[in-house]
Amino acid sequence: MRADPCCNPHAERFVKTIRIECLDHFVIFGERHLRYLIKQFIEHYLSERFHQGIGSQIIMPETTSSNDNAMLGSIGCQSRLGGLLNYYHRKAA
Repeated sequence: MRADPCCNPHAERFVKTIRIECLDHFVIFGERHLRYLIKQFIEHYLSERFHQGIGSQIIMPETTSSNDNAMLGSIGCQSRLGGLLNYYHRKAA
């Protein structure tokens, strides 16, 4: 069975993104280490990283409160992979 040719550019772009933003910054010591890096990057990619191609949205956003006062909290930062991947968010007041 052949792969759908329409998916190839998307897969190639994802491989380029994970290489540039993550894997090129590490010396990988084995399959277990590689799997850990990929898992951390995918979690960041899906739930924390904004994507220009879909209107600067997050692919799988966490549900947030619809309360208008939620924007009053201070800004927090979550880091992954020793600070290589950062996600800034507003903390609840």
